[in-house]
Amino acid sequence: MRHRSVVIFGGTGFVGHQLVGRLTRAGVAVTLPTRFPERHGDMKLYPGVRLMRLSSLDEEALRAVLAGHDAVINLVGILNERKHNGEGFHRAHVDLTTRILMAARHVGIGRYLHMSALKADATGGSSFYLRSKGEAEDYAHEFGRQHGIAVTSFRPSVIFGPGDSFLNRFAGLIRLTPGVFPLACAEARFAPVYVGDVADAFVGSLDDPHAIGHRVDLCGPQDYSLGELVRYTSEVIGHPRKVIGLPDWMARLQARLLEFVPGKPFSRDNYASLQTPSVCDPGCPRQSTALETVAPTYLRR
Repeated sequence: MRHRSVVIFGGTGFVGHQLVGRLTRAGVAVTLPTRFPERHGDMKLYPGVRLMRLSSLDEEALRAVLAGHDAVINLVGILNERKHNGEGFHRAHVDLTTRILMAARHVGIGRYLHMSALKADATGGSSFYLRSKGEAEDYAHEFGRQHGIAVTSFRPSVIFGPGDSFLNRFAGLIRLTPGVFPLACAEARFAPVYVGDVADAFVGSLDDPHAIGHRVDLCGPQDYSLGELVRYTSEVIGHPRKVIGLPDWMARLQARLLEFVPGKPFSRDNYASLQTPSVCDPGCPRQSTALETVAPTYLRR
């Protein structure tokens, strides 16, 4: 590969593990900035990986991390914030993207890959999450055009695979819920995409000049309602449940209440995001890996 040294922000997470494995097998040296390197010793099992302590996100610290590399990948994203005013989402998505790109420009990095989200929209997004993701994506492409940085962004639907926080979370809740499973926003639509396909898309675009400037939607081969996915999960783990969709007023109330539960299993912003179908437009190319071929291999463990 032409790009031989890459910094990945958010590289110790779910998608990052898959991406790091693929890049290192291709001979790419990978640096992973993290506040707590000691928590991610498993990443050292990949050849050519360097964990680098990053205790500050000011531009000087980011320049020190990025110096000597020829590409940067930003996978950072949050699904909830402490408050409910959008500040946390803006800080994690927009502010960090801005700082990374300014530091990349200063040290001469010419390639940037960005993790966005399907239906991210800076002005029309239904939630703080989708609006902040859209604003960060727009900023990345505009900054790249102005300063000669080749940008590609990826917009996946919900991502599944070993270690995911989607199907695995529902599996855990199902085991605790006897008989009937009440579900908010049961008709919300998704096109689940396999984490390996997402990682392959990043790797395949890194050296591809035709990918520059593109915003790539990533969807699996089939669309599902949230109710269908929860029902399928219950059957795979051997605890079949009758899924009952909650009326909208009750879903809103549930979101308000669960915001105060440790870990925020559901929030008002999650509810707002679910009002936008996370499916690809007609004619959009689909990723090949079907949910049914992978999910049983880890949900049944």
